[in-house]
Amino acid sequence: MNLIKNIFFIFSLIAFTIKSSLSCEISARVSIVGNEFPAIQTVGLGAKKCKGAEVKTNLTADHQKINVAGMSSNPAEYTSAIVANTSIVALLNNDLIRPLDDLVKKHGKKLKKNQLITINGKIMAVAFMANAQHLVYRKDILSKLNISTPKTYEELLAAAKKIRESGLAKNPIGGAYKAGWNLAQEFNNMFIGYGGNHFKENTAEPNVNSKAGINALKMMKSLSEYMNPDFLTHDSNATNAEFRAGNVILMNMWGSRAATLTDVEGVSDSVKKGMDISGPMTVGGGSTPASTLFWDGWTVAKKISDLEAEATFIAMMNAIDPSIIKDENVRKQAVWLLEGYTPTDAARGVFSAAKMNTTPYPMLPYAGLMHTAIGSEIADFMQGKEDAQKTLSDIEDAYRAAAKEKGFL
Repeated sequence: MNLIKNIFFIFSLIAFTIKSSLSCEISARVSIVGNEFPAIQTVGLGAKKCKGAEVKTNLTADHQKINVAGMSSNPAEYTSAIVANTSIVALLNNDLIRPLDDLVKKHGKKLKKNQLITINGKIMAVAFMANAQHLVYRKDILSKLNISTPKTYEELLAAAKKIRESGLAKNPIGGAYKAGWNLAQEFNNMFIGYGGNHFKENTAEPNVNSKAGINALKMMKSLSEYMNPDFLTHDSNATNAEFRAGNVILMNMWGSRAATLTDVEGVSDSVKKGMDISGPMTVGGGSTPASTLFWDGWTVAKKISDLEAEATFIAMMNAIDPSIIKDENVRKQAVWLLEGYTPTDAARGVFSAAKMNTTPYPMLPYAGLMHTAIGSEIADFMQGKEDAQKTLSDIEDAYRAAAKEKGFL
C-alpha cells in the first residue's frame, strides 16, 4: 500500500494550485461527518454554501466512533467523512468509501497529485491540510525561570520540575492523554521517538513488546506526574482549556489546535502574549521526533447513489476553494494545501515537524487495530495497576485477536 509520504513535501513551501471556480450547484443531498476543530468547521461551512439541495454536517470529537456505522447502512447516512491518515483505515477496511478517479477527472482536474491520496492505484481521498503534534509553551514563564525551550522530553521534565518548585504552576505539563484513541496516539509518538516499529518488518506481526515500548510507557508515566490528576479524561479540548486558564505551561499539541489556541474569550493577556510554539521534541537521545505527520482530507461514501456522490464531491471541492484563505482567521487555522497559502507564524511547529523528517502515520490496514489495542490497554499502566511488560503483552494479545479475526494474521 502506498504510504503517500509525498504528501508531506508541501513543506517545501511550493504552493498548490486548486484554482476552483465552482458555482456549486448540487442536485442531491450531502451529509458530512468529521472532527470539530476550526479548520474542519471552516470546510463544513464551505460545503454548506452550495445551493440546490440540503447539506448537513456532524462535526464532533466522536467522529471516529460514528463514521463507520454511519457509512455502513444502505444508503449511507453520511455521504462524506473527513478523515486523516489514521481514521481512513477503518473506512477502507470495511469497504465504505469509493474510488474518486472518475470524479477527479470530471470535477477535480486542477487538484495536484500530492493532494490525491492514492491507495492500490485508486484515489480514495483528497487532502486539504497537514498536521502534527509539537511543543506549545509559555515563553514568559520559561524566561522568568531562565529555562531554555525544551528540545527533548528529558528537558521538558526538568523544566516541569523547576516550574512546580517555583510555585508558578502545580501541574505544568498538559497532553491529550484521554484513555482511548488520544492516549494511544501519545504512546505512538513516544514509541517512534525511541526508535520503535509497531510491526515486524513486512508483516502484520506486532512488535511493541520491546525496549522501545517499555521506555515509551515509562516516559509517559513520568510526564503524567506533572499533569492534572484527571489527565486520563483530558482530550485536546480539555488540555487546551487548561492552557488557556494558565494552569498548563508545556504541552504537546496539534498544530491545527495551537494555531487558534488563544483566540477565544476569557484568555488572559499574559497567556496570549506568553504563548509560543516550537517543533516536536525528541526522546532518549534519539534524533527521530516523538511525533507523527498527518494529512486531513475528505472521502465519498460507497453506499450512496452516483448522483449523491457527485453532489458530495462538488460540495467538498467548494469547501476547499482557495478563496477561503483570503480570510486571515481561516488562513491561520491550518497548514493548508491550497493555492496562495503561505505559512503563518502559528504553522512553525508543523513545518518544523516536516523538516525534522517526522514519521508519517502509516495507512496500513491493520494499523487501526493496533491503535485500538494500545488505547484499550495502557490506561491500567498509567494508573499504576500493572507493569509495563504486562501492559505491552496485553496490547499484543489484544491486537493479535483482532488481527486474526480480520484475517491479517
